[in-house]
Amino acid sequence: MDQIALEIINLRKNFGGKTVHHDISFRLFDGEILGLFGASGSGKSVILRSIIGLEKPDHGKVVFEGKDLCALNEQQLVNARKKIAYVFQNGALFDSLTIEENLAYSLREHTSFSEREIRQKVDDMLDLIDMRGTNNLLPAELSGGMQKRAGLARAIILGQEIILFDEPTAGLDPVNTKRLLDNIKKLKQKGITGIFVTHDIPSAFEIADRIAILYNGRIQAIDTVENIQKSQDPLVKSFMKGESTSE
Repeated sequence: MDQIALEIINLRKNFGGKTVHHDISFRLFDGEILGLFGASGSGKSVILRSIIGLEKPDHGKVVFEGKDLCALNEQQLVNARKKIAYVFQNGALFDSLTIEENLAYSLREHTSFSEREIRQKVDDMLDLIDMRGTNNLLPAELSGGMQKRAGLARAIILGQEIILFDEPTAGLDPVNTKRLLDNIKKLKQKGITGIFVTHDIPSAFEIADRIAILYNGRIQAIDTVENIQKSQDPLVKSFMKGESTSE
């Protein structure tokens, strides 16, 4: 039986009287990437933000390593975040720090590595994302695609157990999308576990093992990529055709 890495149980969330999530439940298994589709405004990113405590659900649980993350205080959440990486849509780099300083930041904050070890880990990570030699550049000196890849590297440099990808290919041209996906594939070969939130259906099919579709505040379908692709369900078919862009 597959090991459960993370479980969402009956998650509910309201904003200004509007219910965004109605009792959302799903499991993420070790070593899989779950693609999460949903229309604009459907609350895909809110699910990710709820997992790491940036949003507090009105009801429900996010269970990780036997603990409900929704019930933790801020200090306890800091410890949980060392094991769950969040890859922000815009890369979320510190503008005033070099790429090396950006990647080294969490290592200096959360580990006892020597400066030599930190430098080696940064170099190894830059090799992984095909950005060797960019150590001393500032984010503004990089293309948008390189900023996203550097943001990915910074997010995962602690070797977190779960990676949350929030629209990682948004705004990228096809060439940079391919480069980013190739980087994620390298991580997948290393056995990462993650949730891949996106509007980019072809990218999700390339990366994910299973797909979940969020619609009207509920997970309406969740299945393997193969089964989702051949589904005859009208809602699933409309998503595959790119028709369900709003609610």
